This record gives sequence, structure tokens and C-alpha cells, in this order.
Amino acid sequence: MLFNLVEWAQNWLDERGLSAVVQVMYQLEFRAFLAVLLAFATVRLCGPATIAWLRHRKVGDTPEFNHGTLNELMKDKSATPTMGGMLLIGSILITSLLLADVWHSMPSKIALVVMVMLALLGSMDDWLKLNAARRQPGSRDGLFPWEKLLFQFGIGAIAGWFLWRSAGSVDAQVLNLPFQRTYPPTSISASLVQPPAVASGVIVLGIFWFTALAAIVVMATSNAVNLTDGMDGLATGLILIASFMAMVVVGIAASPRASYFLMVPHVQHAGELMVIAGAMSGACMGFLWFNCQPASVFMGDTGSLALGGLLAVMFIAVRQEFLLIVVGGVFFLEAASSLIQIGTFKITRKMSGTGRRVFRCAPIHHHFQLGGWKETQTVVRFWLLGVLLSMVALVFLKLR
Repeated sequence: MLFNLVEWAQNWLDERGLSAVVQVMYQLEFRAFLAVLLAFATVRLCGPATIAWLRHRKVGDTPEFNHGTLNELMKDKSATPTMGGMLLIGSILITSLLLADVWHSMPSKIALVVMVMLALLGSMDDWLKLNAARRQPGSRDGLFPWEKLLFQFGIGAIAGWFLWRSAGSVDAQVLNLPFQRTYPPTSISASLVQPPAVASGVIVLGIFWFTALAAIVVMATSNAVNLTDGMDGLATGLILIASFMAMVVVGIAASPRASYFLMVPHVQHAGELMVIAGAMSGACMGFLWFNCQPASVFMGDTGSLALGGLLAVMFIAVRQEFLLIVVGGVFFLEAASSLIQIGTFKITRKMSGTGRRVFRCAPIHHHFQLGGWKETQTVVRFWLLGVLLSMVALVFLKLR
């Protein structure tokens, strides 16, 4: 909105010697880092009132695990307000609408719509869980897993369909495989005069496969972030790290010079996603102020599903799904540990009559907690792993 207002009033500002305002607002990097500051300030200022309102409404979570020791370790978190994700989503949405050129950027529109739709899905799940005891006996405790998966898959498929339709060139429809060059080696000067064609051997996805891949990535990432949100500050810090990495990846994809030099897909209209990634980073920093141990508020499914889906759409839009697996490696490790735990238990129970488990408890952060790591140790070490994986992802960008 502010960007579009400055764009509309460009001549008027120039006539009054305010051309510097116009120039700085046209700089994508400036608006992205301004979004970090604005989103942080929004969450920091609105946080106390929001948490107080959630407490007043008795929107508090009571963590329950099928493990006596873990229940004892987590008992202090009882009645901590949840659904704090509405604070995150509201901050990202307001900041993005103010600073990003959402009006002319289809990927930005799609990203924000996916975020809001998954936030509504998560809030429905949170509300059903929190109000189960107040309703008549036998009422459902949250959405069924298949319902959440179906909605996540459907939202991802719709996002993928729109991204493919609005791509504008085959560069934004390729399957970007690890270590594969999207373009043949070309000098910077030559590529700016005549953009290089996609290299031979690069797979260009049709609408069916593009949509299917997007649906799977959105569903998997939003669930993985949701499973990671089990300790104070764990998911928030990891999303903060991943969103800063998203700013870098989007910035490269939006720049012809950088994308042709690194031989990764150049996506013309994806630049505004950098502003949204900045808003995501700032909102997570602000939320971490209240979510660090001991947490004053949890994001709940309202935040975790939405942020996971938003992160997925940004990487899909710039054709970096495989890089997302590296950047979000901790998220997918958490999801994989849960799948391994459930699968192993079911298979061994069917074969021997007694179910066996691979981990002390899943997701895997609880395995380390039960192994003697303090909660703060587990969280910080997982953050460090997230930073290391982001560095690995940057190396992968260069290795072509």
C-alpha cells in the first residue's frame, strides 16, 4: 500500500524535492529490511495486549503426552495461552500489504492467501481442541488428521495451479534438481543483453506435475513445522532462520544478474516475496520475545500450519523445493522421526504382538529431552543445526 502510494505520487514527490523517498521505496532490499523492523515492532507492541486477551478468554493449552516422565517435565506449561499465531499472521499480513507491491505480484498474492487459509484451518483445529471439554461428551478433540491433510493438500494444489498459470516463462516452471544448471554458462554482460535459454536436459513441469509437487510440498512443510512446535521457542527460532534464508533465495531468483551467474531459475515477478520473507522474519523475532523459555504464549496450529505453508510457497515460487529440504532440514527430521516411530510401532505390534519404538518419544526433540538434555539446550542446539543447514544450502546454490 505504501509502495503503491509512493508509486502513484512519484511525480508530485519529485516536484517537491522528495525524490529520495521514491528511490528508496523502489529498492527491494530496503523494503525487505524495513519489513523486518515493522513486523517486529508490531508483534512487540501488540503482544502484551493479545496475550492478556487470550488469558482472559482462557485460550490456554494443557500439553498431554502418552509418557508419564514427559508429562511431568511439561506440566509447567499448563494453561499457557495458545493461538498466538494470530499475532504472527496479523503482523505479516499488515506489514506485507503496507510495504510489498502485492497488487502487481501474483506470487505474493498466492503466498498471503495460502498463509491466511492455513491459519484459518489451524485456528479451527485449535478451537476445537481448546473447547472440547466445554462441549457435550464425545465431541471431537480437534480436526481429524485426514481432514487436515486433505485441506493442506487442496490449498497447496490451488497455490501450485495459480503459480504455474502466472509463471510468465518456462524458467518459473522448471524442476530445479540439486547440482543441475538451469542455464548454460554465460557471461554476465551477454546474459543481460540476451537472457539465456533454459539448458538442455532441464525438466519443465506441466501443470499437473507442478500442481502435484506444490501440493505435496505445502502439506509436508506445514505439518513438519507443526510437529516441531513442541518446545518454547523451538519452531519460532527455526522459522526465523529459514525465513532469512528465504530472503536470500528470493533475492537471487528475482535478480537476472545473480540468477544467471549462479545458474538457478530466474523468476521475474517473485521479488516482492522478499518483503514478505522479511515480514516473516521480523514477526518471528517479535514473537520469540514472548515465546522464549519460559513461554508466555504458544503459536498453536494457527501459526505453525500457516508459517510452514508460507515458507513452502516462497520456495516453490522460486523453484527451490529441494533447497527447502535442506533449509528446513530440522523440520523434516522432526516429521520423519514421528513417521518412523508410528510405523515401527505398528509393524512390530502386528508381527510380534508387542509394539516397539525407535525413539524414547517422538518428535525427536522429546527423545533428546528424555535423554537428559534440558529444554533450553535442545532448543539452542536445534537452532544451531538450522543455521548450519542454511550454510549448506548456500553452498548448494553455488555448486552447479
